[in-house]
Amino acid sequence: MKKNFSLYGMPEKVLFCKKCVISNQKPNTVVEFKQSSDKKRTGISFNEKGICSACEYNEKKKIIDWHKREEELLKLLKKFRRKNGYDVVVPSSGGKDSSYTAHILKYKYDMNPLTVTWAPHLFTDIGWKNLQNSSHIGGFDNILYTPNGKLHRTLTSLAFKNLMHPFQPFIVGQKIVGPLISVKFDIPLVMYGENQAEYGNNIDENKSPKMNDKFFSKQDIKSIQLGGEKIEDIMSNFKYDQRDFAPYIPPNENEIKNTGTEVHYLGYYLKWDPQESFYYAAENTGFSPNTERTQGTYSRYSSIDDKIDWFHHYTTFIKFGIGRTTMDAVQEIRNDKITREEGVSLVKKYDNEFPSKYFQDFLKYINMTEKDFWKVIDDHRSPHLWSFNEKSKEWKLNIQVS
Repeated sequence: MKKNFSLYGMPEKVLFCKKCVISNQKPNTVVEFKQSSDKKRTGISFNEKGICSACEYNEKKKIIDWHKREEELLKLLKKFRRKNGYDVVVPSSGGKDSSYTAHILKYKYDMNPLTVTWAPHLFTDIGWKNLQNSSHIGGFDNILYTPNGKLHRTLTSLAFKNLMHPFQPFIVGQKIVGPLISVKFDIPLVMYGENQAEYGNNIDENKSPKMNDKFFSKQDIKSIQLGGEKIEDIMSNFKYDQRDFAPYIPPNENEIKNTGTEVHYLGYYLKWDPQESFYYAAENTGFSPNTERTQGTYSRYSSIDDKIDWFHHYTTFIKFGIGRTTMDAVQEIRNDKITREEGVSLVKKYDNEFPSKYFQDFLKYINMTEKDFWKVIDDHRSPHLWSFNEKSKEWKLNIQVS
């Protein structure tokens, strides 16, 4: 096998966007990626000028008729507004983006939202404070949906060992919880904030205001994979019951049809800017940034509610050479908050920083020793991205943004 092959089927030649700092190693999704050197996968695309598809879309946002899009939003909300009860389900962590979404729907557009929180693995102090503030200051009813903690730890551990993606079970639940609550409480409209396609996943998804309906398809529950293993195998190996997996199974087509559930993204209707969401949420919902910089990046306000989230970004850095700083910087470059040169400097300074603050919490959560942790990490380094120096006994990223 050749020396510099890609474990995950990403391009072996690393290219960086000439407008932001993202590389062509960013996959369309990081939910299911396993090692596979013989299977090519689709990542973020680049045009002939070396500009990534996310930056291209950001330019398109500048010419979208946002007044017309808002009129579409008003028409949609009128369709689902009720005289009594809840008008819309808003999945919300209490973070800046979801707090902005819930608040503007309630106080500008006269909707009564029920916010629902898919619980973090391990709340941070600031995360818990912001979730409480979203209710006490923002003024929202909230359901904190906490899945079976024992099972969630098992799934997180499997996802780390098999996929080196410890956040996979959380992402699955977070995507499901909105439609799940819609069906259970007969609230047909679900409104998420931004579509992740905006940041480089399948860009074509930005053309539609709705979540892809294929997500709600008929499926054999036991064959669904979580943490890189089939549910039926997890049930057998760890003695769980099929009913334990209910929060991870999306509503089926018939349930969605009976409720009339529609899952929309507010970012389709209103121009999305993460930093402006932060300013809005801080002013209106009591959202507070952390008191210290998040390890692995320069910011203090993005994804700060879950201790495990830090390792989600670190493992993405190991697998694809794309860390937390990169993902923060690309958004701020595209929205003219910082220059590309500033982004390059920040990436070089912070992207490879190890999140040591919650390391022991993470090891305890997934029941793993530090030695085994580093073995999993090193086994998932793709040879086309990483080189090991025998003299210094250190790993080095082969190519950095410049």
